[in-house]
Amino acid sequence: MNRINQKMQEDKKLLSIYFTAGYPALNDTVKIIKDLEKSGVDMVEIGLPFSDPLADGPTIQNSSTAALKNGMTTEILFEQLKDIRKSVSIPLIVMGYFNPMLQYGVEAFCKKCHEIGIDGIIMPDLPLDVYQNDYEVTFKKFGLLNVFLITPQTSDERIRQIDKVSDGFIYMVSTASVTGSKSGFGDEQEHYFERIASLALTNPQIVGFGIKDAETFQAATKYAKGAIIGSAFIKYLTENGVNVISDFINKIR
Repeated sequence: MNRINQKMQEDKKLLSIYFTAGYPALNDTVKIIKDLEKSGVDMVEIGLPFSDPLADGPTIQNSSTAALKNGMTTEILFEQLKDIRKSVSIPLIVMGYFNPMLQYGVEAFCKKCHEIGIDGIIMPDLPLDVYQNDYEVTFKKFGLLNVFLITPQTSDERIRQIDKVSDGFIYMVSTASVTGSKSGFGDEQEHYFERIASLALTNPQIVGFGIKDAETFQAATKYAKGAIIGSAFIKYLTENGVNVISDFINKIR
C-alpha cells in the first residue's frame, strides 16, 4: 500500500509541510525533511522550484527564485533524495509545475520518483482530462498518486469527478487567492468546508492555503483530515534558518 494511503488511515488529524527544495541553501533539502519527520510532521511536500509559479504567493515565489539562483534543478533534487528512504519513512510528495516534469520526460520523471521512494505528485497545472488521457497509466505504473486540487469555485459535479479519479487525498484549496495571501478563515471558508464535508467524498481532504498556526490548523481540520502549511513555514526558515524547525512545528499542535 502507498504510504499516503496508509497515513490517511491513521486516527488523527494530519499535518503536512511544504517547502521549496534548495531553499534557504541548495543542500538544505534532506536536513529539512529529516527534521520535519523528527518533529512529528505526517507528510512532506517537496516543492520543485519553477520560474513562473502561477498559484504561489510572493513568499513561495521568492523562495523558488532563490532556489533556482542557488542552482536547484530536477536532476539535483533527485540526486539529493536518492538515499532519503534510508532515514525517512513518512510520505513524500513532489509538488511543482508540469513544465519541468515534461522537460525531464514524464516517464523518466515518474520512474526516478519511484526509485527514490516518492509517494505522490501534485501538479496544479496538469488538467484532469490530460492526466487521464495521457499520463494516468504512467503514474500508476510507477506507484505514484496524483493529487488534484479543488477550490471554492469548483462545482460539485467536478469535485465528484476528481474524487472518482483520485486515490489518496484531495488537496482542498481554502481560498481562490494565491498561497500565503490571507490569514485566518471567515464565514465563506467555513461554508465551503461544510459544503465539501456534506458531499461525503471517497477520498479524504487536506486543506491548503491560509494555515499558519495552531488556530488556523484546528479550523482547517474541523471538517477535513488534515492541513498543509507552506508559506508560513518558508517565512520561518527565512527568519530562523534550518536549525530550529521543531520550534515551528511544536506551535502548530
